[in-house]
Amino acid sequence: MTGIFDLSGTVALVTGGNSGIGIGMARGLAMHGADVVIWGTNPDKNTRAREELSAHGTRVVDFICDVGDQEQVEKTFAATIEALGRVDSCFVNAGVSGAAPSFLEMSYEEWRRVMRVNLDGAFFTAQVATRYMVESGRGGSIVFTSSGSAFFGQQKGQHYGASKAGLISMSKAIAVEHARHGVRSNAIIAGWIESEMTAPVLGWDKFVDKVLPRVPLRRWGTGDDFGGIAVYFASDASRYHTADVVTVDGGYYSF
Repeated sequence: MTGIFDLSGTVALVTGGNSGIGIGMARGLAMHGADVVIWGTNPDKNTRAREELSAHGTRVVDFICDVGDQEQVEKTFAATIEALGRVDSCFVNAGVSGAAPSFLEMSYEEWRRVMRVNLDGAFFTAQVATRYMVESGRGGSIVFTSSGSAFFGQQKGQHYGASKAGLISMSKAIAVEHARHGVRSNAIIAGWIESEMTAPVLGWDKFVDKVLPRVPLRRWGTGDDFGGIAVYFASDASRYHTADVVTVDGGYYSF
């Protein structure tokens, strides 16, 4: 069991990996020896993430990729393989938040905006990664970033909750279908995590006063709180762990 968390010689792909939960995962992976590939849509954030992660001494590359565009995903994955030679773990993390005034006023365009990235993008990414892992004969690990809204819903965010629930179903189905190929698939339920996406609500005093006391650990999560679980799922420590949903929320959903 010595070195069970050593990721040297492996390559981890993290979508939405230039900030928030994604870069927290990427930090943990790089610190434990993995070469890391960042996909994002903001070139400046990609560059900053690459420069930071490279300090850990592993290979780090970044690509601009809109995961809601299947052709871009296919081409960027091919470029990823060309750059680093393989992909052993894929963290399907890219996502956007909902912005509808209410369910009754939610437009189809708003519905599609969220679904295009959160669900379609996850499908495109997971499919190309799983296909590669099956064809390589080495298998690998697929990890989806979901949300408590998958179970509890989100007012004014029915599209967001539906997309996150879909990820769990997709993850479990991949796990069952492709276990025979050595592919493991799991999902992570994130609680309230500090990020650019959550900054508006976590900066709202009324929300903080009402919600933070309901977090047993009495703080918001950070991206770095996901480094350990990312390393676990990318490593041999999780070789018999699949089709599961793991919650990282400071106890919020249990309170």
